[in-house]
Amino acid sequence: QVRLVESGGGLVQAGGSLRLSCAASGSIISINAMGWYRQAPGKQRELVATITSGGSTNYADSVKGRFTISRDNAKNTVYLQMNSLKPEDTAVYYCNADIMSGYTWNMNDYWGQGTQVTVSS
Repeated sequence: QVRLVESGGGLVQAGGSLRLSCAASGSIISINAMGWYRQAPGKQRELVATITSGGSTNYADSVKGRFTISRDNAKNTVYLQMNSLKPEDTAVYYCNADIMSGYTWNMNDYWGQGTQVTVSS
């Protein structure tokens, strides 16, 4: 079974920083794109940032210049460095990855359980 486990969420004041991590584990053959999404109360889940296996990145306009996504392919881990946090960044942040596992030998979409980020004003 493939699992994505996030860590690093918490409570921070506006202007502060947090770093999220997401580690994939299990019988993993390969990982293509990895990314972060977030869902605020009463809102739909939205893309925050993605990164390909080759390191190409994509960001939501709302986080450009403040957030940085990176990955360590050797550790099957993706990170999200969040700086200059704003109250509107408050949400549950979810890790996502396209993974070929040794169980299915197909690419499948996996999600983590989510980690809460709360930014106080």
